[in-house]
Amino acid sequence: MAKKIKIDAWRKTAINIYGPPRDGKVYGTYEIDASPLLNFISEKKKKGIRITVTNMVTAALARTLYFDVPEMNCFIRRGKMMQRDDAHVFLAVAQSGKSVQSMIIPKAQEKTVSEIAQYQKEKLEKIYSGKKKSFNIQKSIAKVPWPLRGPVVKFIKWWLFDNGLPLPFVKLKPDPFGSIAISNIGVFGLSSGYLALLPISNLPAIIAMGKIKEKPVVIDGEIVIRPMLPISGTFDHRIVEGDKIGLLKDGAEKRLLHPETLDKPEKKQI
Repeated sequence: MAKKIKIDAWRKTAINIYGPPRDGKVYGTYEIDASPLLNFISEKKKKGIRITVTNMVTAALARTLYFDVPEMNCFIRRGKMMQRDDAHVFLAVAQSGKSVQSMIIPKAQEKTVSEIAQYQKEKLEKIYSGKKKSFNIQKSIAKVPWPLRGPVVKFIKWWLFDNGLPLPFVKLKPDPFGSIAISNIGVFGLSSGYLALLPISNLPAIIAMGKIKEKPVVIDGEIVIRPMLPISGTFDHRIVEGDKIGLLKDGAEKRLLHPETLDKPEKKQI
């Protein structure tokens, strides 16, 4: 469920000045010391538990979005800003020798990082075994004859995303892309990149994780070598400004530097 929230004069103006994310986008990039993450993952591996950096970032961003920056966990519908009740994370997962698969981690803010890893593992096993099809709107649209494809896409956007009505014949829910999207482009050897916001997705942001590389950094006045994880984001400027991006960065960084906290439930502060 989603509920309408109060917005200020600028936000009302921005919603009308900008069209969907193809017009109003802002970008940001940041690097974080991945040493705590890699150590945590190594310790889990010794216990027979496989956790990836993507799982860690998924947990950190979901919790930050839900607990720290709920005003960013929103989407635009008919000129109004609507707030989501939970933080659902859309993942684009790439594995060596296999096609990119997409999935939603529902209510990711409630899951520990171990639970997220297990959920993703089970989903991928079903997809690759053929027992479950992955989320793929492109294939449904691609089946439409070319002259009708544009009008069909516009209709889907208007019906599904602008009005929030279900489309059972393409097996899509009114909010199929979740609260935020994450893609690990580091598996392709890329250090950084800014991904496109799908105009019909109603996503406030899409996050790209780059390849972890050792770099010289200054800590306590000394130059040391650390494995650095680059993280880049593309944001819908109708919803997000610099202050919200900063809060998202701060919350994610706080949790990623203390990864053990991501393997425990987190409660909202009253």
